[in-house]
Amino acid sequence: MQLCSLCTTWGEHIDPEHVLQEYPRPQMVRDSYFNLNGYWDYAITKNTESPEHYDGQILVPFSPEAVLSGVGRQVMPEDYLHYRRSVTFPENFLKDRHLLHFGAVDQICTVYMNGVEVGSHVGGYLPFTCDVTDAVIQGENELTLWVKDYSDTSHHTRGKQKLKNSGMFYQAQSGIWQTVWMESVSQDYIRAVRITPLYDDHAVEFDVERMCEENSTPITISVLSDGQPILSQTFDQQTICRVQMGAFISWTPEQPHLYDAVISAGGDSVRTYFAMRKFSVGKDRRGILRLQLNNRPYFHHGILDQGYWPEGLYTAPCDEALIYDIQKMKQLGFNMLRKHVKIEPARWYYHCDRLGMLVWQDMVNGGAKYHMNLVCMFPSLFGRIGRRIRDNKYGLLARKEREGREQFRRELMEMLRHLYNSPCIAVWVPFNEAWGQFDAAYVTRMIREFDPTRQIDEASGWFDQGGGDIYSRHNYWYKLKVLLEENRVFAVTEYGGYAYRILGHSMVARMYGYRKYATKEQLSARYDRLQREEIIDNVAKGLCAGVYTQLSDVEEEVNGLITYDRRMLKVDETMVQARSRELYEVFRRMT
Repeated sequence: MQLCSLCTTWGEHIDPEHVLQEYPRPQMVRDSYFNLNGYWDYAITKNTESPEHYDGQILVPFSPEAVLSGVGRQVMPEDYLHYRRSVTFPENFLKDRHLLHFGAVDQICTVYMNGVEVGSHVGGYLPFTCDVTDAVIQGENELTLWVKDYSDTSHHTRGKQKLKNSGMFYQAQSGIWQTVWMESVSQDYIRAVRITPLYDDHAVEFDVERMCEENSTPITISVLSDGQPILSQTFDQQTICRVQMGAFISWTPEQPHLYDAVISAGGDSVRTYFAMRKFSVGKDRRGILRLQLNNRPYFHHGILDQGYWPEGLYTAPCDEALIYDIQKMKQLGFNMLRKHVKIEPARWYYHCDRLGMLVWQDMVNGGAKYHMNLVCMFPSLFGRIGRRIRDNKYGLLARKEREGREQFRRELMEMLRHLYNSPCIAVWVPFNEAWGQFDAAYVTRMIREFDPTRQIDEASGWFDQGGGDIYSRHNYWYKLKVLLEENRVFAVTEYGGYAYRILGHSMVARMYGYRKYATKEQLSARYDRLQREEIIDNVAKGLCAGVYTQLSDVEEEVNGLITYDRRMLKVDETMVQARSRELYEVFRRMT
């Protein structure tokens, strides 16, 4: 598919010397910070050997396939992508240990500092850290790495990427696509913190993981609200620290109150934040099972969010672009984003936390080539019968390789650990439409054991295995029928998908969507009717959540509420806001 030039306003004004400079990990902030985004040398070769000559420069953290990278070349499965840059540290930056952080590198990479291998990683969507202490020298250092990306030709996680992109599958991208940065820490630094709000107990639990577990120095936790200290507590010789909050302000999308915390131990100190909120399932006053927020029924009015950008692919051109998508959906009345088969940079979740937006987080799909008639058309056309396939038929659902199943489980647990502290995440979604689905009941138990504080949509769309907290349906073609179960809430986790292409704001001439419209007025009228008849009218029957497809256009899939370049709203804003208000009002009356 030939792509034409399309760009957001942020991409037009990007400053290559100061690209994505914000602190990349808001959940664990230190004063030590050295950003490595900017121009690196790159080369594409056929092996892992360090190239004698590099092909040119690439703007990190944009993938070589992205316009903003300055490269514009597709890395193929047989290729190796090499990076190189020199690093000279600021005066007084280096302390005891030197940590090199990658937000995400797609898919497999090995990292070297001054020719010494310092780390490697498999999985294109998750952060990793290399301790480069023993390889760093005074003065100029050389940082290099090579990357291998099989894209959709292997079992690795890949999301919507496809080398031959069309329809609902998009441009493949490779290499570094999130911020690269360094920090220098003390010998006994804090490696990680797991934060669990205990809403009913008016408390919050901090599980502090330290580099030197035998270190007996105390841990001090100070909590602040609106910048003002409200309590401080010191814990001796323990890693799990429970802080009593007393009276507190609850977090909701309408009032997204966050508490700051400073955790100090030995020679290290980190700043983080948390929220007092609780996700659960319970019956409303009419006895219908509902999703609950802070022990009250709460309707999740959501929209599917792919997280693609015309000039950056997986990488937004700047922080303001991430904020725009969240704020615009809030303005339209949505309170939830389903982050679809992609894991965003940590700052995206931070903005959802502070702006007040629930998140349903998909695990990234992988596996071999999908049988699209089986995993899309068959269940769509044949309803519940088409959803009864058992997912232990590994070859049928593109999961024949044992290595791929094991890798998926490892990356799933990495994702849970990485995003656990984000207050906005309400639901985990391990599988979507049977794309590489396998052993969903077992995977659900894995998630539940690690995180009992959130709900699970075990199999979004179909091939339901009867587990999780949500009976999840995708409904694009038929009138929605609510099916209530005793132990699971009912949600339509994809619907709509109405397409409208605006000339000059689309990337390709082709038009993909589930129903097609020629004007803003036609699309608005059909959206209005859909919300009234399929969503609002079903609230009384037990509908608990809905996810409209989708937030923005992506390439030829022009079924977004806004265009791919984020310049045009394709529906009548006043009407969309009115339907959102009506939905919430009906839900309040019914529950």
